[in-house]
Amino acid sequence: MAVRDELVAVPDAPGARVYTGTVRAGLGDITPAGRVRLDTIAGWLQDVAYDDVDDAGLRDSGVWVVRRGRLLVRRFPALREEMTLQTFCSGIGPRWAERRTVLRGAAGAEVESVALWVHLDPATGAPGRLDARYHEIYSAAAGGRRARGRLRHADPPESAPRLPWVFRRADCDPAHHVNNAAYWAVVEELLGEPDGVDAEIEYRDAAQPGPASIAREGDMLWVTSVDGAVLASVALG
Repeated sequence: MAVRDELVAVPDAPGARVYTGTVRAGLGDITPAGRVRLDTIAGWLQDVAYDDVDDAGLRDSGVWVVRRGRLLVRRFPALREEMTLQTFCSGIGPRWAERRTVLRGAAGAEVESVALWVHLDPATGAPGRLDARYHEIYSAAAGGRRARGRLRHADPPESAPRLPWVFRRADCDPAHHVNNAAYWAVVEELLGEPDGVDAEIEYRDAAQPGPASIAREGDMLWVTSVDGAVLASVALG
């Protein structure tokens, strides 16, 4: 899992920006057991992150893509449970930033998340430096913590057993590739109905709808294209 503790507390320092959103689980969000799915939770985290950037006036400053995301579900949200999400910047790098989100439900749901978001230049599509406005708005919350963008997960061994997988057109987003939240459906499929989850996904390459493959060895999963290119990797806690 993470090489260091990244689940830092919600900041209370003067000027530290913490954005708050709310959401309620509907029928399309839950499993037969009545809990909210991991891919639904991941979608909520993406939405509140973009809401924060929009509210901060930085919508046009660049494009953000998720490089890595960790979910620690201590208690799953349930149908119709009202939830509050608090999100804030917990670390800053030259071309990326770390975002923490804390989800708490009225009926006891408890989810922690940390994600690394890479900032892309809208003209070139390459990682671009964060401008002064970003530092002005988010530095107090980050508290001097430095976000690190290096990948952590190894490639899959040749001997790892493989299962077929298919991404749907419905899994794609306006960027014309499979949305990051859809990869959490892979974890859902392989874990069944767990009481809790601690997992980290690293996103390597954009996927398109169609056949893919899942490799598994121990507590690691890899989602690959049919020709073996690694699209994402998952470390299970």
